[in-house]
Amino acid sequence: MTGQERIVDAHHHVWDLSVRDQDWIIGEELAPLRRDFTLADLEPEARAAGVRATVLVQTVTVAEETPEFLALAHDSGLVAGVVGWCDLTAPDVADTLAALRELPGGDRLVGIRHQVQGEPDPAWLLCPDVLRGLRAVADAGLVYDLVVQARQLPAAVQAAALLPELTFVLDHAGKPPVAAGELRPWADDVRALAARPNTVCKLSGLVTEADPRYWTVSDLRPYADTVLDAFGPDRLMFGSDWPVCRLAATYEEVVDTARTLTDALGKDERARILATTAERVYGLR
Repeated sequence: MTGQERIVDAHHHVWDLSVRDQDWIIGEELAPLRRDFTLADLEPEARAAGVRATVLVQTVTVAEETPEFLALAHDSGLVAGVVGWCDLTAPDVADTLAALRELPGGDRLVGIRHQVQGEPDPAWLLCPDVLRGLRAVADAGLVYDLVVQARQLPAAVQAAALLPELTFVLDHAGKPPVAAGELRPWADDVRALAARPNTVCKLSGLVTEADPRYWTVSDLRPYADTVLDAFGPDRLMFGSDWPVCRLAATYEEVVDTARTLTDALGKDERARILATTAERVYGLR
């Protein structure tokens, strides 16, 4: 099914294994991802699903990746924004961010992300040097994407309270335990995060948190309804999480699922989730 709505995909990736290994792609379950995924692969799928613009998001904690992504965005008619990576704990983080803005495609830099989900300390976001780096992100006029496990949400709540000047964007709805069918404590922590006005959430990544072979829209709905109720359409945005989503669904299926999960909303409310929230939060052109 394809629709007439204007869609912005606020979360996808690309990688070229001949340029750089993706060391997180390990094990049999992730084996289908161990190949190159390029913008040339994505564009026909995205256009066919009605997507007009995208946000390209970092995949590894390697400084060279962000300039590469900015250059891709500079030459792309599809990528309107890049969420990159830099070392938040480095003393020169502000200078690094300024230098990225000067690169080809630097005007497409809209946010920064770190693989917090891989940090063993559940309170990593609250480390003094991390908070200093996050302030530099805010000072640069960028947003911060949160990729966290559900257990790390309480620290995210505290970080958002300590840094009201920074917009935090929660990736993949905070990775709820969809496959287990459990709502709490994830739902309580998500609502606590949403209580901070400087937070936004992505309706993304749910199909791969469910059983990738047998998931249904009904499995996802309690989690989608929770973030919709907590954040509202003005602070909720669609993301495909392509190509990771391919472990459980095609691009078109992910887009159609987002439409189905928001089918009870009015036209204007759904338009915010599918496009305008991402455009406003990331300042997309």
